[in-house]
Formats: sequence, C-alpha cells, structure tokens
Amino acid sequence: MIDSPEGKYILTRLRYELPGHFHYHNIDHTLDVYHSAEAIAIQEYIDGETTRLLLIAALYHDSGYLKQISEHEKASCAIAREALVDFGYTAAEIDAVCSIIMATQLPQQPKTLPEQIICDADLDYLGRTDFITTGNRLFEEMKALGSIGTIDDWNKLQVDFLKTHHYFTKTAVENREPKKQENLRALQNKTFSLK
Repeated sequence: MIDSPEGKYILTRLRYELPGHFHYHNIDHTLDVYHSAEAIAIQEYIDGETTRLLLIAALYHDSGYLKQISEHEKASCAIAREALVDFGYTAAEIDAVCSIIMATQLPQQPKTLPEQIICDADLDYLGRTDFITTGNRLFEEMKALGSIGTIDDWNKLQVDFLKTHHYFTKTAVENREPKKQENLRALQNKTFSLK
C-alpha cells in the first residue's frame, strides 16, 4: 500500500507539509505503525481485503496533524474521506478505514480485530528495545508544544501510561508485553533513584 497512489499521496504530504516540531508524529512514526500493523495482520491471519483497509488506515491515522493537534483522529478521517474517494474507494471502504483510524484515540477502545491491530501497532514501540529513543522523540515534541516540562515529568507520565496500557491482540501480548514490562521496571527504577 505504500507504493499505491493513495499511499504515496499521504506520505508525500506528511513528508513535506508537517511542521518540524513534530519529532514523533511524523512520516517515520507513520511508517513504523504501517510495518507493525502489517506484521501483526500476518500473524493474526486476517484476510487480504481487511489487511488492505487496515494498512491504508495506518498510513492516514495521524494525517490529521497536518490540520490540528486536538482530536487529530477526526481530522485524519476528514483527510482520508476527501482523498480516498478520489482513489476509487467506496463509501463502505472509507467508513471502515475511518473506524480503524478512530480506534487509535486515547484511551483506546477497539471493537474489531483490525481496530485492535492498529491500536497495538500505534504503541508497538512500548514493548521494543527502541522504547527510550522513540519516547524521547515524543518528549521533544511535547516540550516543543508546551505540553510537558522536565524529563522527570516525562518519566512519571510514561510510568503512569505504561501501568494502564495493555495490548489487545494475541500477537502483541506475546511479542511485546514482556519487553514493555521490562521497560516499565527500568523506568520505575530510574524515577525512584531520582527521588
């Protein structure tokens, strides 16, 4: 889907139109979510048509940042609705894509397997070895937007988030949950040692 016309269209927009202070919500994150969703979809054995719509949703899921930060998921759906009709998508297909996009809204409450997959893909990094470096990009973005102060504030926010977060798919629970718990313990030790 990355090389499809609808994929190239949104990736080009994300590459050239997003402001530089989006250190995390940018084309790199979008591609990360895309590849994570693709990998989970294979392991969850979802059919080709559902996978196609899931992957388009992954490419468009944060495109709303081109317009706004608050409720960016709704803006992402508006962009998807406007663009995908020009690429021959039916109303039903666009509705399915938008349902998948809206599932990424926090707190996550996915209802279908494709929605569960995109939620897990969106936060895949929580259970990976690049957790700190990826998280630091989100910290830099939030700092630039004035929504967080110090690194201590950030570490506490991450501990709270990791404590309440859970993966939905069997694949993510098996492949990401153990490392996520390890990342949480490391953060808790770091936060505790700073007191």
